[in-house]
Amino acid sequence: TKALSIPQSVKKKVYERDDGRCIICGRSGAPNAHYISRARGGLGIEENIVTLCASCHRDYDQSIQRISLGRMIADYLDSIYPDWNEDNLIYRKDR
Repeated sequence: TKALSIPQSVKKKVYERDDGRCIICGRSGAPNAHYISRARGGLGIEENIVTLCASCHRDYDQSIQRISLGRMIADYLDSIYPDWNEDNLIYRKDR
C-alpha cells in the first residue's frame, strides 16, 4: 500500500538525520531501509526508516545478521525518538 512506501519528504529528513551515512558502518548510504519490513506492514515514516549502505542493507534484509543488526537499528531509533514504539510502525487499517 501507499502507506508502506517512503515519500521523498521522509527520505530527505532521514538522510539529514543520519548525515547521509550508514548507521551501522558509517559509509555513505541511502535512506531507504525499513526497520519493520514492508512485508510485515512497516510504514514509510521517519521512525521506521534508516540510512544504510548497500552492503549493510543486504545483510539486514537477507542474512543471519538480521537479528543483531535489527537490535542496533532499534537502539538507534529509540535514542532519537523518545516515545519510539515498534507497534506504531506497522500499518493498521483502523489508524
